[in-house]
Amino acid sequence: MIKIVLADDQALVRAGFRALLDAQPGMTVVAEAGDGAQALRLAAEHEPDVVLMDIRMPGMDGLTATRKMPPGPKIIILTTFELDEYVFEALRNGASGFLVKDTEPAELIQAVRVVAGGDALLSPSVTRRLIAEYASRAKEPHRSRDLDLLTDREREVLALVGTGMTNDEIAGKLFMSPATAKTHVSRTMMKLHARDRAQLVVIAYESGLVRPGWV
Repeated sequence: MIKIVLADDQALVRAGFRALLDAQPGMTVVAEAGDGAQALRLAAEHEPDVVLMDIRMPGMDGLTATRKMPPGPKIIILTTFELDEYVFEALRNGASGFLVKDTEPAELIQAVRVVAGGDALLSPSVTRRLIAEYASRAKEPHRSRDLDLLTDREREVLALVGTGMTNDEIAGKLFMSPATAKTHVSRTMMKLHARDRAQLVVIAYESGLVRPGWV
C-alpha cells in the first residue's frame, strides 16, 4: 500500500486529490496538511511513501518543507507553472519531480506509482527544460568536490543522466548491460548524497558536466 500525504493550502484541491487517489487500488491518503510545517509534522507521524507538496503555501512554503524533509518520503512538487524557479530549487533540495496542478488524473496516479517505486519523475522535455532554464542563469559552473570521488566511468554516467537518458539508453551508449548502468547510477547517487535521479540531473548541470542546450 502506497501511503500519501497531501500538502496544499486549498482544501478543495486536497479533496479532489484525495478522492482520486483513495479510489486507486494500492493507494491511501493518510493525512492532509495546509502548510509546510504541518506537512513535516504529519510526515514524521505517518511515515508516508509519497508527499504531494504544493510549492506555494502560506507560512512555511513547499520549498522550505522539501528542504527540511528527513530522508524517507518521496516528494512530488505541485505547481501552477512548468517553468518555475521555485520548482528548480525544490529539485535541488530533494524533490523527486513535479506536476502542474491541471495534469490529467491518469498522469497523477502514474506519477505517484513511479516515485513510490524509487524512480524520479523526470519528464524527458519539461524537467530538462526547467533545469536548463535556471542553471543557465546561475553563475559559472563550479566543480563539486564530491565529483572527485567518482570514477571516470561514473562521471560519464552522470553526464548521460543529466541529458535525460534512461538506464537502458546509457547501457546502449556505453556498451554495458542495463544492470551495470543501474549499478553505476546507484553508486553515483550514494557518493553525491543525491536522494534520487532528479538531483543527479541538477548536479550534472551545476557542475558543468552538462551545459544548457545539450541533449
